[in-house]
Amino acid sequence: MPAPRPSLQKIISQLAANYGEPKPPITTDPFELILLENVAYLVSDERREQAFKTLRKHAGTQPHEILAADHEDILQATKLGGMHPEQRVSRLKEIALTAMNEFGGDLKQVLKLPLPKAKQALRKFSSIGEPSAEKILLYTRAYPVLGLDSNGLRVLVRLGFGEEKKNYTATYRAVSEAIKDQLKEDYEWLIGTLILLRHHGKELCKTNAPLCEKCPVRKSCAYFKTRRGQVPKS
Repeated sequence: MPAPRPSLQKIISQLAANYGEPKPPITTDPFELILLENVAYLVSDERREQAFKTLRKHAGTQPHEILAADHEDILQATKLGGMHPEQRVSRLKEIALTAMNEFGGDLKQVLKLPLPKAKQALRKFSSIGEPSAEKILLYTRAYPVLGLDSNGLRVLVRLGFGEEKKNYTATYRAVSEAIKDQLKEDYEWLIGTLILLRHHGKELCKTNAPLCEKCPVRKSCAYFKTRRGQVPKS
């Protein structure tokens, strides 16, 4: 008989007690959130925000501003965002062009579409898959959906929500199905949950060599019990 799933709301409360209440997102504008995903690559969240703020200061963060900006002004930001900064300048220009051509420069209209169509529209942009599209719709308070990144997804799989499948998409859907009855339809709680799960995955519940002994939710974690040779109680 499988072990009962832990309480997600209890886990989130424990994570908040350990890490502190999460800071709100740096922006809730849909186009800026797409830029935030693309301005940096494989850097810390703090470095990504620094790159985004530099972009906002020197080039602007609206489609017409990006298209009008000098290459060097955008490059100041993408250089802060890690490897291949020149490629990311071109990508940001392409994103702005898509926003102008497909949506007249106003992505807020996307937020009014039915959920499947809203996700489809956002996925027209570089680096925006289903999880990122859902995160944008959550941060903009368009739909109360939990757009998990790889860190948050890994945390939930290890806790016992769903199981790892052959590919990321299948795992994502399995976990989303497993947690759906434990989610609150509350934007503040969902945004906080998303941020805390991501932070925990980056800080302690790492891909390799997770720091389980320091984990504030290890007593609820199926992965921790397995590592210690314990069988979760049924």
